[in-house]
Amino acid sequence: MLIKTTTGIPSSEITPQEKFLSRRGFLAGAAAVAGAGVIAPQGLWGATKLQTTPGKFSLSETPTPLKKAISYNNFYEYGVDKGDPAANAHRLKPRPWTVQVEGQIQKPLTFDIDTIMNYRPLEDRVYRFRCVEAWSMVIPWVGYSFSEFVKACNPLPSAKYIQFISLADRKQMDLPDSAGIYWPYSEGLRMDEAMHPLTLLTFGSYGQTLENQQGAPIRIIIPWKYGFKSAKSIVKIRFLDKQPHTSWNDLAPNEYGFYANVNPQHNHPRWSQASERKIDASLFPKTVPTLSFNGYGSEVAGLYNGMDLHKNY
Repeated sequence: MLIKTTTGIPSSEITPQEKFLSRRGFLAGAAAVAGAGVIAPQGLWGATKLQTTPGKFSLSETPTPLKKAISYNNFYEYGVDKGDPAANAHRLKPRPWTVQVEGQIQKPLTFDIDTIMNYRPLEDRVYRFRCVEAWSMVIPWVGYSFSEFVKACNPLPSAKYIQFISLADRKQMDLPDSAGIYWPYSEGLRMDEAMHPLTLLTFGSYGQTLENQQGAPIRIIIPWKYGFKSAKSIVKIRFLDKQPHTSWNDLAPNEYGFYANVNPQHNHPRWSQASERKIDASLFPKTVPTLSFNGYGSEVAGLYNGMDLHKNY
């Protein structure tokens, strides 16, 4: 199935998993961990193809061609130009990989990527995905609702936010100073946003494991927000009682707000957000109107009742 992805335009342009762990088994494994002990892998990575079930949230739109989806990317750890990630991310080693979980939870945990991946049946979802630089794609992402993983981590009532920390390893990444980012890259969500069933813990696309330049082996997808909210190559998840620092909000708070909901009425200081370039099979991208909440308003607008979405952008 497909997920529509919106990717950003450079500022200069202005313009087969067959075996699944049961919830009981997953939680039993987590409960057996003392401190930050590692939960051992429960499956084989094997082939690049993934066994999936249809995702009920999928759109009926035609996906962006695979070659375009994996050659035009934002992944600043590998360079600031759209072609840099595809050219440079071969250095990323997605195995072995662990994700640390800490903060406002009963106790710190460390999960092997295969344990996380095999926890729930993987869904193939077609989402819209839009970048703040006004370009978009439709991509069939593979994963399951992040809320399922959150429940397994046993967060405390004090946990109001979640922060995602990406890998920052100069042996595997460029981490260019020209990106202006203080590495490692960090992003965050309010707890109710993280628990929304549309928020996808993502391991693949187009029926296969993620390409390195897409943020392998694990990333997040929040389809009603701009693409920079969807942290890639995640190595740490923190449950927090206060709003976390996030990379782009810290770097340019007047341009990149913490919430980053797709809002065609709230322009970026340097360009309009009212339209976007839709990257599809056409030779030249089509310019189309931007949809409020990226077209997911009926599902998520209620999360922001009473909020000023120009002030809380």
